[in-house]
Amino acid sequence: MKVKGNHVVLSLVFLGIGFLVAFSFQFTLKQKVPVQVGEKQWEKENKLRNEIINEQQENRELLEELKAIQEQVQKIEQSQAQQEQISYNLVEDIEKLRMITGDVKVQGPGVIVSLLDSSYVPNEDNPNNYIVHEQDIQKVIYELLITGAEAIAVNGQRISHNSYIYCIGPVVEVDGKQFFAPFEVSAIGDVEKLTASLNLTGNIKDQLVQDGIEVKITKKSEIIMNPYLSKEG
Repeated sequence: MKVKGNHVVLSLVFLGIGFLVAFSFQFTLKQKVPVQVGEKQWEKENKLRNEIINEQQENRELLEELKAIQEQVQKIEQSQAQQEQISYNLVEDIEKLRMITGDVKVQGPGVIVSLLDSSYVPNEDNPNNYIVHEQDIQKVIYELLITGAEAIAVNGQRISHNSYIYCIGPVVEVDGKQFFAPFEVSAIGDVEKLTASLNLTGNIKDQLVQDGIEVKITKKSEIIMNPYLSKEG
């Protein structure tokens, strides 16, 4: 067959098109692999990023829970501490009450107030006016209690919350037990505070002396008092 010029042109055209198609296919294959690899890497990084974000969120929630638990524990500890303090105060108050009511043996520093009948009685006066009466002893006891005495005894007889003192002439009866002068009112407590109160100008000591009672106040480093014993005991 005789080859014409237009056949050669067409052949060249088709050859060029084929070459371009083949080149484009090869180029596409070469470019496609990096794109696919880049997408997988992005997906992997995105997944890790999301996991990190989720972990951080969970950590924040756990921290909030921990904070709430710590606050609850702190409130419980404070409540327990308050209860312990209340219990301690109650025990301390009970012990003080037991000391005041004479239920337990006590010892400690204190003072002894000695009351003696007047050594001088004018001839024209009634001798009864110059002896120690129950009200004189009671005045001393009240003053000591007000000043903070923890325990009190009269001539060794422990005074309780329901004690009574009764005067029969020169004899003073304390809860059924009779005593003669001198009368010693012992008190356990703050020595300096008790002494200062008794010696205060115009206070109990001055009043008793004015009534003709001889008063002597002695500081003691230790006084021992046995529990209260009733008349029946």
